[in-house]
Amino acid sequence: MVLETFRLDDKNALVTGSSRGLGAAIALALAEAGANVGCHGRSHAGESTSEKIRQLGRKSFYLAGDMADPELGSALIGKTIEEFGSVDILVNNAGTIRRAPASEFPQHDWDEIIAVNLTSVFRLSQLAGRDMLKRSAKGKIVNIASLLSFQGGILVPAYAAAKGGVAQLTKALANEWASKGINVNAIAPGYFATDNTAALRQDGQRSRQILERIPAGRWGEPSDICGAAVFLCSSASDYVHGHVLVVDGGWMGR
Repeated sequence: MVLETFRLDDKNALVTGSSRGLGAAIALALAEAGANVGCHGRSHAGESTSEKIRQLGRKSFYLAGDMADPELGSALIGKTIEEFGSVDILVNNAGTIRRAPASEFPQHDWDEIIAVNLTSVFRLSQLAGRDMLKRSAKGKIVNIASLLSFQGGILVPAYAAAKGGVAQLTKALANEWASKGINVNAIAPGYFATDNTAALRQDGQRSRQILERIPAGRWGEPSDICGAAVFLCSSASDYVHGHVLVVDGGWMGR
């Protein structure tokens, strides 16, 4: 019986940044659990995730766009409602990163990272929450935070600021919407083998330092995040609100 609470049959989801990496893994996991899943990526080259979802017998669409565009949030939510009829699950995964010393960090990089990693998370959550509230429907919003929601990092001041904001935004929205049946939570991935960590993995010294601190002794794989995502998107987590779930191989416990 308990396993049935993890099912997402007849649920309609939107996962941003789902053309590859963690977002693609999450989108496919939600589809495997029964959901229809709308996908998004920065370019039209990322439509393969939607194709795989349709092969599972679920509905899907793919919409390309830059999350720094303030109009994209409305387009994504509108497309999800148009295609599926509602937004029951929103996963705010899209993100970007730039590395530079704080004293030299370019203003345009700061603006882009805050727009993509924080402002778009609020806008999409606001629009999805508005739809859920209007329908008096239960819903799930899952934001992708980071270890840098807790730590300062090195050479990534804008990313750390944005991800710290994502953690606090998650709690703020949960405080308002928990009593309405809308769960707002976050996942904070540790060091995963994705495009965002390519520079770190190619740096022999930094890669060694990171692996030495991870109790699991390895970089995370996209599949490692799927269980947490399905849990937070399903009725199994109905009494979990405003939580930032760390999936990090034990990093934060060191």
